[in-house]
Amino acid sequence: MWIFHTIPEPREFGYDTREEGSADHNGNNGVWAQMSADEELGLVYLPVEMPTADYNGYNRPGDGLYGESLVAVDVRTGERRWHYQTIHHGLWDYDLPAAPILFDMQRDGEVIKALAQPTKSAFLFVLNRETGEPIWPIEELPVPQSESPYEKTSPTQPFPTWPLPFDRQGFDMDVLNDLTPALRAEAEQVVSRYNIGPLYTPPAVERPGGPLGTLMLPADVGGANWPGGSFDPEHNRLYIHSHTAVFTLRNVPADLRPFNPGPAGQVPAASAPPAGPPPGAAPGGPPGGGGRPVGTSLQGTIPLIKPPWDRITAYDMNTGEMIWQKAHSTTPDNIRNNPALAGVENIDRLGAYGRIFIGTLTTATLVIAGEGDVHTNAQGETVALLRAYDKETGEDVPGEVAMPAKQTGSPMSYMHNGKQYIVVAVSQSGANAGAELIAYALP
Repeated sequence: MWIFHTIPEPREFGYDTREEGSADHNGNNGVWAQMSADEELGLVYLPVEMPTADYNGYNRPGDGLYGESLVAVDVRTGERRWHYQTIHHGLWDYDLPAAPILFDMQRDGEVIKALAQPTKSAFLFVLNRETGEPIWPIEELPVPQSESPYEKTSPTQPFPTWPLPFDRQGFDMDVLNDLTPALRAEAEQVVSRYNIGPLYTPPAVERPGGPLGTLMLPADVGGANWPGGSFDPEHNRLYIHSHTAVFTLRNVPADLRPFNPGPAGQVPAASAPPAGPPPGAAPGGPPGGGGRPVGTSLQGTIPLIKPPWDRITAYDMNTGEMIWQKAHSTTPDNIRNNPALAGVENIDRLGAYGRIFIGTLTTATLVIAGEGDVHTNAQGETVALLRAYDKETGEDVPGEVAMPAKQTGSPMSYMHNGKQYIVVAVSQSGANAGAELIAYALP
């Protein structure tokens, strides 16, 4: 019936935001998350990812519509009704990861058709879903600029003034792990080898004697990710799980040897960056590195940053107020049993660390979510807990269930023959990883 070009073609709206003709040769820009739709308005909402490449923009100068934009299109014609770009010329792989949540806001006796777009950067962009106008002010604020001679970073980025972010943003000395003085001292030594700065600090350009990279918080996988949030339409409450992890960003000039820091983290000697081709991007440590970069853990397994490392946040979406927030997962064995934490109190529930993709389920009375990693319980079993919370207060509700593996995705609930069930997708980690659906029956 129709095609909407997320990479605008010549003479289409947005084509000139990709400077130097880059729309003609720079690709990707798909919608890998779920979409939402309003049947009455006849609109489909597209949470668009960023274009190639995730961590540099040498081949795509300009703001680059429709990268990292929420786009509303007419379901009958495919025409753009409105768009909102959440990041200009992204360098952080902060794709829009989840479907926007549609709801009717109650304000001063008026009903406003609204939506909330969760992001990896831990912002909720709350917009009028008819017009795309922000419900609360969103400010264009100055951000740090790239030191790369090949990069043309945006001088500003959009910052929602409300609601407050649902996870930490930016990296400074206040986020360092301080569970013990020794861990804090080690964290300071590690950080001295890197660039740090506020949200949207660009990747470091690797050079002899320079930093090993930029420490990025939230990581490129969130904040929030594809499970998104859940919603209580009776009270207009939004619930979202997020994880707090560090990622390392750096651009490596093409003639530098492969990244191989020595024991003290020195960058190997190499020649100056070439005058010709721009550097490539090398996120996250040596080749094969993932969301937990090599060189930023403390005592082998303890995260560089202070806990909690995953959490659930609740908002009143009529007012934008954060009504509660709490750590979610039990501390995994590899962190809890580290000798460096011997004698430290209250470490049983610091959260899981790493790539934690958990969704919440909201019912008439509860918020339900499984843990993002496994631990050994008092009976010696390796388990992850399926937890329930009072949706008004966030207090734990008795009756947690021990699952054999960590949750992945979002739980669902259904009724059959008068009995309620909750189904959870779980999976194991490692070489013999497996996945399954487990259905639990309520009494």
